[in-house]
Amino acid sequence: MTKLVSAAKNRCQWCRSPFEQQPGAGRPRRFCSQSCRQWDWVARQRASELQLSENELVIAREELDTLRDLVYVLKCAIADVEADLDPAIDPTTRDFKAALKWLLLAAKPLAEDQIHPSPSRAA
Repeated sequence: MTKLVSAAKNRCQWCRSPFEQQPGAGRPRRFCSQSCRQWDWVARQRASELQLSENELVIAREELDTLRDLVYVLKCAIADVEADLDPAIDPTTRDFKAALKWLLLAAKPLAEDQIHPSPSRAA
C-alpha cells in the first residue's frame, strides 16, 4: 500500500503522468511540465468564473461520449479475451497472441487520449 501512496505523489496533478521528484530543498513538484502547470491554472480560473467547486467538472458532451465509447470498447475487449482464453478450451500460443493484440488495440486509444482543452476553449 505504501508503494501506491508514493506513486500517487509522483503523478502530475493535471495530466496524471508519472514523473521523478528532484531531490533537494523546496516544495515537491506537483506538475510534470510548465504547460501542465499552466493548464491547471487556467482550469482553476475558469472554475472560479463559473462558480464550480473543486469536485465539479465541465466537459463537452462530445468528449464525454468519446470517452464512454473508448471505455465500452475496452470492456468488450476484456470480455472477449476472458472468453477466448478460458482454460477449459485450452488456448494456444496463437490464441494468446491474438487476444493480447486485440486487448492492446482496444486499450491504446484510451491510454493515449489526453484530453486537453484547446486554447480557444480555455480563453
